[in-house]
Amino acid sequence: MSRRSQFYSSRCFTISRIMESCCGGVEGIWRVTLDPVEAGGPYNVTAAAPNCAAALTDVLFGDIWLCGGQSNMWLQTSKIFNASEELDFSAKYPHVRIFMAALNLSETEQTDLIQVEIPWSMPPANVAEFSAVCWLFGRYLYETLQYPIGLVESCWGGTPVEAWSSSRALQRCGLYRTNNSKDHESFADTYCKDCSLQTTGPKENSVLWNAMIHPLLNMTIKGAIWYQGEANAVYHQETYNCSFPAMIDDWRVAFHLGSGGQTALDFPFGFVQLSTYEKGSKSDAFPNIRWHQTADHGFVPNSRMEKTFMAVALDLPDAKSPFGSIHPRDKQDVAHRLILGAMAVAYNEKNVSFRGPFPKEIIASAPMSVNITYDQEVSVSPSKDIFEICCSGDQTPGGPESRWVAAPIMHWGATTVQLSTSLCPLPDKVSAVRYAWRDWPCDFKACPIYSTSGSLPAPPFDKPVSSQRKPGV
Repeated sequence: MSRRSQFYSSRCFTISRIMESCCGGVEGIWRVTLDPVEAGGPYNVTAAAPNCAAALTDVLFGDIWLCGGQSNMWLQTSKIFNASEELDFSAKYPHVRIFMAALNLSETEQTDLIQVEIPWSMPPANVAEFSAVCWLFGRYLYETLQYPIGLVESCWGGTPVEAWSSSRALQRCGLYRTNNSKDHESFADTYCKDCSLQTTGPKENSVLWNAMIHPLLNMTIKGAIWYQGEANAVYHQETYNCSFPAMIDDWRVAFHLGSGGQTALDFPFGFVQLSTYEKGSKSDAFPNIRWHQTADHGFVPNSRMEKTFMAVALDLPDAKSPFGSIHPRDKQDVAHRLILGAMAVAYNEKNVSFRGPFPKEIIASAPMSVNITYDQEVSVSPSKDIFEICCSGDQTPGGPESRWVAAPIMHWGATTVQLSTSLCPLPDKVSAVRYAWRDWPCDFKACPIYSTSGSLPAPPFDKPVSSQRKPGV
């Protein structure tokens, strides 16, 4: 326990010489590592030394989750669907505590937060101004675990991943010395014309890592959740498949070392795959970032992003959001999908379905068709154009010579979907298939491929056809 960490604390301990210097007004930092304490509380905590003592009251033991990202993580509980009901309901969760770092940046790594926006608070205090995704995630987690949950919000709208990454992480992706303000300004111009939230934040390398993440490293956290990527749609988009996983890796090492080994070296990391912005857009920016969020695997966990989980959100558009369509107000479904991943990945619950269907095989089958076999049973609705096929014969999906045309769903079974290739000039020359590869691929909860429960949408993909049907066979 450091002097800045209220949530994890002991009931009573004594410190001699170091505590005496602190009580005497000399600035110092001390730490105590405690034996495990059963989750619960509240407890009173006293640190005592000759001639002085300091006390904390109403202290809980439980799991701390860090919530980071940009404006969709920042979007406050008072701004979402059913906000009044959510805020009234928050009083029923006194064992879910919230804390929020203030918006600050720094050119150097800070030991302590420059400012605190919301000190540790008990609901309903300050929940209205707290991150909706973070709050709902914590509330749903408490409902499942039935022990205290601490939530730490540290996010800033309109910020790229580079601002949240240390120089070590950026060096791994060749980004250490890159700061292109022109590119970043174009994000605001392109995506935030109708936004009423603050959506342009600092973009310089590491400035938010220095001021808003590094000061938290002494905390013992259970895990982190993240909602970010919009700013990278036009800022180093091509390297996000490196920079995002590199940031996760670096945070894990830094929190492990900063907490004296108390935070797991592979702590679970959940994130929200980008939702939508512009209906009818032909831009590949959002589809590319969604793909890069998974290190170009299309799903997580994977070999590059172990112990991660993802909430797919491309089926939750909100065209009428007063905060701009880039800020959908349905954060409840986002949090529910994150919770499924957390229970499976962070808490090792068995038989928890947390991933939507993903192809395990794509082959050319009957004449003028492609057959997709999924890794689980699927719920399918007809669609003429959400699947596309690459007709060029180029073996690199999305390559410069690619020609993509719609591939209507012909038939489906328990785990399979059959697509027509009839719109391809050479139906036998299909090299790749992609799904939901658009900014806004479907209306609200109306994509054609879901898990059998209908609750988990299939994530987008862009994959080669594994084997071609030979002519005449």
